[in-house]
Amino acid sequence: MNAATITGVRNIAVPVTDQDRALEFYVGKLGFQVVRDAPLQQLGGRWIELAPPGSTTTIALIPARDGASAGVDTGIRLSSPDVPGAHADLAARGVEVEELLSWEGIPPMFVFRDEDGNRFVVVE
Repeated sequence: MNAATITGVRNIAVPVTDQDRALEFYVGKLGFQVVRDAPLQQLGGRWIELAPPGSTTTIALIPARDGASAGVDTGIRLSSPDVPGAHADLAARGVEVEELLSWEGIPPMFVFRDEDGNRFVVVE
């Protein structure tokens, strides 16, 4: 396999039970921008891609189904230059955030969940 065949991470799929509700959460509470929103009958919904401002990697909000359940630990680590500030801001916007974690020699981080219970980590 040629090492240049895979050149990056385009998007990451997150299963959601209600695409409209999820879209409202990611745009309204997280400040993401809509990159693409198009009907996709094969998925039983739409192909919705969102990204934090300036990001080249997107999150695709796909309809939950067998084999792609909502309410999972996504394994996705998002970044912020000010994690304590992001923690306070998201909590003030009504996002379910967990405790701000800070250990010596490790960047500060915290967990939040979307409205389907999908788990994300924000790391400085």
